[in-house]
Amino acid sequence: MDFRNVQLPREIHTGSGVITEIGDVCDNLLSGKNLTLVTGNTTKKIAGNKVIEILEDKHYEISVIIVTSATDEAVTDVTNFSKNSDAILAVGGGKVNDVAKMAATINKIPLISIPTTAAHDGLVSPRASIKNERDNVSKEVNAPFALVADTQIISSAPYKFTAAGFADIISNLTAVEDWKLAYKLINEPFSDSAAALSLMTANLLIDQSNNIQPRHPESAGIVVKGLVSSGMAISIARSSRPASGSEHKFSHALDKIAPKPALHGEQCGVGTIMMMYLQGGNWKKIKTVLKQVNAPTTAKELNIDEEYIIEALTQAHNIRKGRYTILGDRGLTKEAALNIALKTGVIE
Repeated sequence: MDFRNVQLPREIHTGSGVITEIGDVCDNLLSGKNLTLVTGNTTKKIAGNKVIEILEDKHYEISVIIVTSATDEAVTDVTNFSKNSDAILAVGGGKVNDVAKMAATINKIPLISIPTTAAHDGLVSPRASIKNERDNVSKEVNAPFALVADTQIISSAPYKFTAAGFADIISNLTAVEDWKLAYKLINEPFSDSAAALSLMTANLLIDQSNNIQPRHPESAGIVVKGLVSSGMAISIARSSRPASGSEHKFSHALDKIAPKPALHGEQCGVGTIMMMYLQGGNWKKIKTVLKQVNAPTTAKELNIDEEYIIEALTQAHNIRKGRYTILGDRGLTKEAALNIALKTGVIE
């Protein structure tokens, strides 16, 4: 692997109340005062208005644009809106962050990420998931210049987002096994350091699973740090391989098939149970750990009909076909998919 261009944030601020440090972060890192704030309707009220107040007191000029979906159209809108800005601030969840990362990369300006949830490992990663007319596409972008993750704000969000973030990190276990398999079978480039960091992060969170509780800033902090570490593994690998394998293929297939998909991390957690079974690993431990943090482990808990689980399993190998996983090139038969889902208790 080529480590000559690893992108990592210049500053990472985590903890309860750190949103008040956003003015100092901007003073330390930015050369101009003209900023674009990308946010959502709800997240503007939760944290965006506070950020605006702090920065206007420091004489920054703030222009605000609302994002409701992570689409090519939203990226174009934010890119055009921010083309004369000195930096972009992303205040919100994954959709806001992904659109802002794309726009900042296109305009070649810094991005400061201020998440309001800890639902997935895109917080600091150099990847953005953007929806086009046909599919969700993971695109290479510049990593955020800085992260300001206020665990008081994040812990105040619905707990299912934090549990989903935890599950997304646990999915590193099957993702790395798939990566090792691709290295052995098709000589795909492999990074020992990125894989080690990814696995260490997942195992540390497993050790901390009893401490993940609703509405606790400390619990949110554990998950945030895990998401940051996982995102760094992606940066080191210059690929999402350390954190995305067959379990993510299953989740993306479910996004296309299910009328109302669950959260990305929730689906990846359930996918990890089944893919760990396929890989011959300790899937029961994965299921137990996810239950400990009240993350879904069944189709019923995902609120997705069992038939869609089976169909997603049979179609998952068609997602990102260039990424080799335990699913192989031909995927699972319906009978095999049904057996896996039944054996692991994902369906009844």
